[in-house]
Amino acid sequence: MPQSRQPNKDAYSLILEAIDVGVYKPGDRLVESELAERFGVSRTPIREALQRLETQSLLERDGRSLIVASLDHNQMAELYVVRRELEGLAAKLAAKHATEEEIKVLQDMVAADDALVNDPTALSRANRRFHEQIHLASHNRYLVQQLNLVHRTMALMATTSLAVQGRGEIAQSEHKGIVEAITARDEEAAERALKEHISVAFMTRLKQDAVLREK
Repeated sequence: MPQSRQPNKDAYSLILEAIDVGVYKPGDRLVESELAERFGVSRTPIREALQRLETQSLLERDGRSLIVASLDHNQMAELYVVRRELEGLAAKLAAKHATEEEIKVLQDMVAADDALVNDPTALSRANRRFHEQIHLASHNRYLVQQLNLVHRTMALMATTSLAVQGRGEIAQSEHKGIVEAITARDEEAAERALKEHISVAFMTRLKQDAVLREK
């Protein structure tokens, strides 16, 4: 169904957001004409956006078609290694540079997200907002750029680790620990807490994938 074009968003951003929120999942075929109709833009910017996404390895060729890429085990492991280090650095810098207002926003986010622990889809979106807020609180534009790239690639995973039974409550507890360290301006504790949070998420995803392979 066609949707009205969102202001200040180009074709690239619209397609990327659709992948990010799961409108298009790994393996889905993207067709220029269908995308142009959905987003209410001409085919030229759609074509350019698809080329850009292919260059960034978010799309891949399947014959003559472009499909949303997927990550194999090694790619996923490599991604989590990078994410763990970058996210840890973001938390460390946030503990040092975040304003009192930014810290209050993080505290409010964690408190509000308690209501979402039994809704993996909503919690996943909230989780993304939470991490993005920490990135911004680091006050390092180059780190934010790299983390944006990492999180775009995370969208190529077909499932969320937050869908695993009990993971939502555990993740929320981890988030609270991260915010407590940032609030205390404890840079090392904030870095350690967020790195551990990413490690647990990775282990959860590995177990999740192992179960899916057995089906």
